[in-house]
Amino acid sequence: MRTLLAVFVLSLLLVSAPSQLWAQQSSEGIRKIVTKTDPQYPSVARRMNIQGSVRIEILVAPNGTVKSLEVKGGHPLLADSAQNAVRQWKWEPASRETHESVEIKFIP
Repeated sequence: MRTLLAVFVLSLLLVSAPSQLWAQQSSEGIRKIVTKTDPQYPSVARRMNIQGSVRIEILVAPNGTVKSLEVKGGHPLLADSAQNAVRQWKWEPASRETHESVEIKFIP
């Protein structure tokens, strides 16, 4: 299992530039995201080789802005960065508020 995980991580690192953050966002909500801001990989987390996913539940206002959000899981050092980025995201307008779910993956 560890070997498989190591091969997977290595393959991801080969695809992306080693000096840049590799973060993947996946949205499981109804509305389309029109503007995304990439999270900054915290330098402390990078030095400590901390990686993982942060899961965030978001309440999106009718105009597409983030009304509120709640971290549902993830390392606290990564969660702050993910929250700061998601607060700047914008979804397409809708007639009512919606709940969106996002997972952001951090790999140094």
